[in-house]
Amino acid sequence: QVQLVESGGGLVQPGGSLKLSCTYSGFPVDDYIIGWFRQAPGKEREGVSCVSASEGGLNYLDSVKGRFFLSRYSARNIAFLQMNGLKPEDTAVYYCAWARRTFCTQHSYLYDDWGQGTQVTVSS
Repeated sequence: QVQLVESGGGLVQPGGSLKLSCTYSGFPVDDYIIGWFRQAPGKEREGVSCVSASEGGLNYLDSVKGRFFLSRYSARNIAFLQMNGLKPEDTAVYYCAWARRTFCTQHSYLYDDWGQGTQVTVSS
């Protein structure tokens, strides 16, 4: 059974940092991608970043480039999203998801399973 669990969210002041973790298990294949998405109140879910063995980490949003960094440790079944220089507009529930793909995608409908999400609030 596939499971993904996010952790590391919380309340942080503008300019601060958080490191989100996504621990996963039960993947039936060795070639997969881990995507990070977020959904703010009243807004649609958007693809933030993705990490694959072949491409490394990719950021899809211009607003997070240079601030968010991804890593993945397949042997430990864990992926991280390091978020620096956080802004109030980064406030959202952050989700990780997986897909049995070689190359990253930001399209949520292409992902197979999702975690429950972790709340990130950036406020003074």
